[in-house]
Amino acid sequence: MAEQGPGDPPAQAHATEATGVPPRPDPGGRPTPIAQPTPIAQPTPVAQFRASHGDRQLVADRLREALDEGRLTLDEYDDRVKVAYAATTYDDLNALLRDIPTQTGVLEIRPPSGRRMPAGPPQTAGPVRMPRPTPKNRRIPLALSILWTIWASVVAINVAVWLIVIVTTGHSLYPWPIWVAGPTGAALLAVTIGIQAIRNRPED
Repeated sequence: MAEQGPGDPPAQAHATEATGVPPRPDPGGRPTPIAQPTPIAQPTPVAQFRASHGDRQLVADRLREALDEGRLTLDEYDDRVKVAYAATTYDDLNALLRDIPTQTGVLEIRPPSGRRMPAGPPQTAGPVRMPRPTPKNRRIPLALSILWTIWASVVAINVAVWLIVIVTTGHSLYPWPIWVAGPTGAALLAVTIGIQAIRNRPED
């Protein structure tokens, strides 16, 4: 093999050693540059996809259900709804639902349809069981419904006792049940109006 002279271009020797094929010289006697491979862009993780208005509304609806179920306090509900409407990615939305269980697992928002899917181990072959629909937009929270039921029961018992005394004695009595129904009913009504105003106010 002939030794390389001082006038030979060193780039050609390096290119031949790296690829095993000498580069094709151009008319000027210089080697043609070897094309470098183009780096492949990594795909964006699904959790970092940007959420839509519909995705944010789904999370807000689930948070309201959790409030009605007693899983969240009013302050927690208010804070989480604000974060939900300001969320940017699916990961931001799902972070608000990770500690709120359902009968089929923890709900998770996934693209592209934006439908709520249960997060958990993959299901085996067979019919797919969707979570049972839960009632939305309950008129009043469950806790208030229970309080109103107790109030009505207590008032009914007092009215019944008052009527029995009148019938058995044959004398008219002062309608003292109004002092049982009036103050407690007014206080419970004020609490109900306040909670409904908070739940129905427009979100920022």
